[in-house]
Amino acid sequence: MTDLVPIRRALISVSDKTGLKDLAAMLAANGVALISTGGTARALRDMGHEVRDVSDLTGSPEMMDGRVKTLHPAVHGGLLALRDHPDHVAAMKAHGIDAIDLLVVNLYPFEATVASGAVGADCIENIDIGGPAMIRAAAKNHAHVVVLTDPEDYPALRDEIAAHDGATGLAFRRRAAMDAFGRTASYDAAVASWMADRLEDAAPRNRIAGGTRVSTLRYGENPHQRAALYRSSQGGVVGADLIQGKELSYNNVADADAALALAAEFRDGPPACVIVKHANPCGVAQADTLTEAYGRAFDCDRTSAFGGIVAVNRPLDADTARAMAGIFTEVVIAPDADDAARAVFAERKNLRLMLTGALPDPRRPALAMRQVSGGWLVQDADTAALDPAALRIVSRTQPTEAQMADLLFAWTVAKHVKSNAIVYARDAATVGIGAGQMSRVDSTRIAARKAADMAEALGLSASPAEGSVVASDAFFPFPDGLLAAAGAGARAVIQPGGSVRDAEVIAVADEAGIAMVFTGQRHFRH
Repeated sequence: MTDLVPIRRALISVSDKTGLKDLAAMLAANGVALISTGGTARALRDMGHEVRDVSDLTGSPEMMDGRVKTLHPAVHGGLLALRDHPDHVAAMKAHGIDAIDLLVVNLYPFEATVASGAVGADCIENIDIGGPAMIRAAAKNHAHVVVLTDPEDYPALRDEIAAHDGATGLAFRRRAAMDAFGRTASYDAAVASWMADRLEDAAPRNRIAGGTRVSTLRYGENPHQRAALYRSSQGGVVGADLIQGKELSYNNVADADAALALAAEFRDGPPACVIVKHANPCGVAQADTLTEAYGRAFDCDRTSAFGGIVAVNRPLDADTARAMAGIFTEVVIAPDADDAARAVFAERKNLRLMLTGALPDPRRPALAMRQVSGGWLVQDADTAALDPAALRIVSRTQPTEAQMADLLFAWTVAKHVKSNAIVYARDAATVGIGAGQMSRVDSTRIAARKAADMAEALGLSASPAEGSVVASDAFFPFPDGLLAAAGAGARAVIQPGGSVRDAEVIAVADEAGIAMVFTGQRHFRH
């Protein structure tokens, strides 16, 4: 297999003209002949370069609004021919085909077109055909051809050519081919997913996920695990701007995503703050001001908040920033931050500040995917909102208006707590959270104990769980969990219902004078 291959002819066809001027100048300085199409050819000529049109190369004009222009043996033969294979060389000579040593193509902006909200016809017109075909041809023949699909790769090509006197090495071409196949796979995944969405097909025969690497990470959940971050759509944690602080770790990204998802649930409500530790909320509150919301969320579990991730639903101000900077915090994520808040955080060099712009839409349909041995589990993301009209009060005791507001707040939080999930709340703030236990009664007791611990830490005369409400992400299978909540001082409960022992659980609630509301909706989060 050939190692160093000189670049004598290059075919360039790019929708994204970023870096084209410097690339073309570098190639021209190395005596590389340029071939191009349509708008790229015009741009290169405007830069003063000699360019041969693909239509001149093929002897066929571009047709059908540019849909057909590069699908021709003169192009694909030049890309696919094995230069060290006598039959291929003979075929090239017989048919007047010249070798193409470099292909630079970036595809029609299909993903960006979809993200812009364009209608079906516009999206279809931005499905590239000739581009992927050329990319795959060049990548397959990387023994002889180098292919680039991203302007970010142009400097590396420049350095490679400079190091090898106008040629590229096999190692460089192999890596470029890997990136090229990854790009076409990701592109096709975007098209297939878009079509599945249009057809409202939740389970297409082939499910493909694609993304573009944003960064490699120092390691994964643990130092012995390799990791990287990929972008598959706009916005969210991946699209947030890191204003200050060192690069995020794998765990930082996972926790920040959990915090942002819960903060987004409150994006249209009063100022709200979410504190997350190990992907579970450890404090959530709404209040009249962001500073108050942070303080009340912090007071739910000050121990767990240390080294946590904080997300808010409003732009940050200096007072809130000072409160957050009072303890060690890994990441703060917000829609924005004023100059005074940024100045406060700037004094904490290790604190990472991420700004998202608009918060994600918590009701936007999305997919949740989890790898399992031998395949993937795919489901709709849990974007369901509770319909207040579907609530059923099943107890003799009726919840007060204030209790109902707290029940709905606690239910929203419980949706984002790992199962089995129990959330005690009072006055729009969590006061105890139990997460991830094998037994629901254990989660109930842990949450109550956390509330009692905070009472002691804050010097309160009684546990904040006294007079609270409780949300459970799934039904109580036995009365023991309800009895534990009642023993902690809870006076109202919201749960899905649906247990064969519902009548027994309701009877215990009635005996204890507890209001109970059924949602008919479950929120397991494994």
